[in-house]
Amino acid sequence: QVQLVESGGGLVQPGGSLRLSCAASGFALGAATISWFRQAPGKEREGVSCIRSSGESTYYKDSVKGRFTISRDNAKSTVYLEMNSLKPDDTAVYYCAAHLGSSCSHNAIDYWGKGTLVTVSS
Repeated sequence: QVQLVESGGGLVQPGGSLRLSCAASGFALGAATISWFRQAPGKEREGVSCIRSSGESTYYKDSVKGRFTISRDNAKSTVYLEMNSLKPDDTAVYYCAAHLGSSCSHNAIDYWGKGTLVTVSS
């Protein structure tokens, strides 16, 4: 049974940091491209970051460049999203997603996690 389980969300003040984790099971994480998407209330889901199987190729949405870092530990079947200098606009449910290939596209996703809520507020 394939599962992607996100953790690490919570309430943080503006300027603070969080590290999200995505634990994968039921498939070979090492062969998959993993993406983080987010969906804020009343808005469409958007891609935030993506890391390909080698770990050498990454993508970041412009608004998070320099603040967020994606990484993966294939031995632990886990992908991380380190989020620094958080802003209220980063408030959203963050989803981990996997494609059994090299695409970061929302339309290509094979598996989705259920999401973890990040709230940035004072």
